Amino acid sequence: MIILIILFFIIVLLYFGIKISLIYDKTGSKLKGCLQIFILRKIKVYSSDLQSSNKDKNEDKDEEKSNKDIKQLFKIAKPCFEHFKIFLKSFMKCIKVQKLENHLIFGMDSYTDTAKYIGYIWGFIVIVNSCHKNARLSAEPSFTGSVFDVKGTNELEINLLKLIPPILKLISKKEVRTLIKEVRK
Repeated sequence: MIILIILFFIIVLLYFGIKISLIYDKTGSKLKGCLQIFILRKIKVYSSDLQSSNKDKNEDKDEEKSNKDIKQLFKIAKPCFEHFKIFLKSFMKCIKVQKLENHLIFGMDSYTDTAKYIGYIWGFIVIVNSCHKNARLSAEPSFTGSVFDVKGTNELEINLLKLIPPILKLISKKEVRTLIKEVRK
């Protein structure tokens, strides 16, 4: 009987899902923000203030490595865009977006690389913005050097029970698994 009650509670928790609230502002190397997670859309189970730590002497080397890593990730992610598009359509059916407002300022040392990758970002933004009426994503290029600044306010309600099949379908693709391995490195 106890196992049945626990199983019922887990199914109810998965059906009603969770609510995630994230407010952040990353400018340069400074990050400020707040993350809150609610179960049953009302009960706060997790709250965290997001603060950046100070960078050390190797800041320039880290930024150069970061630019190379971003280029490599975009090359690996390019074949996955169609899979992510299908996943996002399924994902949008599993979530209720209360607020999704984000703005990105993106730049690289090379003007051509900045233009190339901001085009990919704009393509992704168009897909997300067209999928939901409360999504207001934007991006602008910066041709003044290496820049990755972002700020946003996000509130999502996620139905975990409906989300399980699309996630399993997405990670069954070889290209996506390769991308996940590269991101984890």
